Amino acid sequence: MTVPADLLRVENLSIDFLSNGRTVRAVDRVSFTVPARRTVAIVGESGSGKSVTSLALTRLLPPPPACRVEGSIRFDGREVTTASPEELRRLRGGKIAYVFQEPSTSLNPVFPVGAQIAEAIRLHRPEVRDVTAEVVSLLGRVGIRDPEKRHLAYPHQLSGGMQQRVMIAMALACRPQILVADEPTTALDVTIQAQIMGLLKELKESLEMSVVLITHNFGIVKGFADEVLVMFRGRIVERGTAAEILENPQHPYTQALIACVPRLGGHQRRLTTIDYSQIPEANVSASTPATPA
Repeated sequence: MTVPADLLRVENLSIDFLSNGRTVRAVDRVSFTVPARRTVAIVGESGSGKSVTSLALTRLLPPPPACRVEGSIRFDGREVTTASPEELRRLRGGKIAYVFQEPSTSLNPVFPVGAQIAEAIRLHRPEVRDVTAEVVSLLGRVGIRDPEKRHLAYPHQLSGGMQQRVMIAMALACRPQILVADEPTTALDVTIQAQIMGLLKELKESLEMSVVLITHNFGIVKGFADEVLVMFRGRIVERGTAAEILENPQHPYTQALIACVPRLGGHQRRLTTIDYSQIPEANVSASTPATPA
């Protein structure tokens, strides 16, 4: 099968939630593409709509009337918003896989980590005869020492960094074409963050995957993302290559986010915070449709 230039295409995506009798717009007419074997970073603070956007890619959001999704999401030329339950089961994990920010809440505490990875393999790769050997191989590939022993461990017996590596192994178990990494380093210390980002970059290149990186931290975007989308109040307010955005940000919100990144050797007494009074869009209600960027 020939892989299209744009593996994923999102057009005019809007997401509304029903809350306390009123409709709140979380994502407002967002459009972007994810080319094959490329990394797209969606950057914004908590509540900007980036994680909700990522969940919509495989229809993981609540069904109507709690949540209403408008627009088009096409994966490999097929429309996701109208896909059947059977098509969605093949898509989730098999084609688009997720790594979430809190591995301790994503892993089932009552089953060994190897059994949880094995379940994904049995569901999406029935051709694999020796599932245990495949699990051990995956754990070794993501850098877990002594995988023959560790696959029998329970989540609480592993550190946060090792749990995140298990989640990456689980996501890769079905050989997805797109890996969605939603704040994959938030709960980790700086040293482990660098290791996880290095691992993701190495796996992306060796497995020829596309990656959608969801983050609030511009510090992990440089050297990893090919394209950066900056989200603010449910809209994409700026887009460009990582170099363009980091070296010459145009939008006031992008400039404010970059200014918040701590820098070694600085002499500031306090970290920089965002002054929303200097950002025109900050005065736009999240429940009111706004003019697209």
